[in-house]
Amino acid sequence: MGIQMNTKRKISLITTLLIAIFIFALVGCSGQQASNQPASSEAPKTETANAEASTSEYPIVIKHAFGETVIEEKPERVVTISWANHDVVLALNVVPVGFSASNYGVQDDSGMLPWTKEKLKELGEETPNIFQDTDGLDFEAIADANPDVILSAYSGITQEDYDTLSKIAPVVAYQTSPWIASWREQITFNSLGMGMAAEGEKLIADTEKLIQDKANEHAEIKGKKAAFGMFMVADLSKFYIYTPGDPRGAFLGELGMEFPESLKSQMTDPNSFYIELSAENADALKDAEVLIAYGDENTLKTLQADPILGKVPAIESGSVVIIGDSTPLAAAGNPNPLSIKYSIDEYLSLISEAVSKVK
Repeated sequence: MGIQMNTKRKISLITTLLIAIFIFALVGCSGQQASNQPASSEAPKTETANAEASTSEYPIVIKHAFGETVIEEKPERVVTISWANHDVVLALNVVPVGFSASNYGVQDDSGMLPWTKEKLKELGEETPNIFQDTDGLDFEAIADANPDVILSAYSGITQEDYDTLSKIAPVVAYQTSPWIASWREQITFNSLGMGMAAEGEKLIADTEKLIQDKANEHAEIKGKKAAFGMFMVADLSKFYIYTPGDPRGAFLGELGMEFPESLKSQMTDPNSFYIELSAENADALKDAEVLIAYGDENTLKTLQADPILGKVPAIESGSVVIIGDSTPLAAAGNPNPLSIKYSIDEYLSLISEAVSKVK
């Protein structure tokens, strides 16, 4: 196939995914900067945007950041790379012939998050083919899986990656920016690449219903002003807040919560998915009744002890959800249909507990 199979980049995917999950600058596998790429400031619609075919009539043409991909016939052998794409395939009751290992939130040596393992067991797959690509994409392993399509609607692949992968099979890439795709977009474009657009639309509708049904069980959180932030306890001179354009911020909106007005005024770039603020501007958090952040058992105490951040009403009252670092719930922060189903009860319980402390 004319592919140099021994050319694997030595850029750590673990580092990339940690950045994608935690930090404001989402970086692709090759170190491509995504901070200047646009992120949607609106919740994506339940539709097959940018696709010339919304049915399973062939050929299917899917437009994306690197051009367009043509699917000539229904793929039988589906490979996924990078984060979460395999969970979409599994949620559609298809077992990929190969997929990338998860490298964050996994608490054993399986390379799989619990919802992935649970679904594979349900589908009767005991020995999945998992790519260990933490040092870059393993093109040889991907080629050996003999795929008919390679799904990467949520990924950080570069043009070079895309060109190499395209020599193996048609590639469904992200729409605009590396590491930016809502759970709806992940379903929409990965299902299109599988020739399962109608099934993808049903999965979106079913997931939306699940979210609403679960949120309706917690009426106490509806209308509460909430924000998802990132606080580096080793350096509290600045912090970051994810906007409603980020999957974390958007998901809070889906649960019936509202983005604080005091933070909206800090959004100078409507396409940005984060706000960077100095501690001196902590007053921007004054309208937030609930804060969500990554950390451990000491994070809230550290924030409360800080002379500036400790005066933020939500932090002072303790109406803060601390999501344990390197846990499955933290990995579910960028949601997909399987992770939502697996983690939503735990997430809502934590939010409800924080709401009970609002003063």
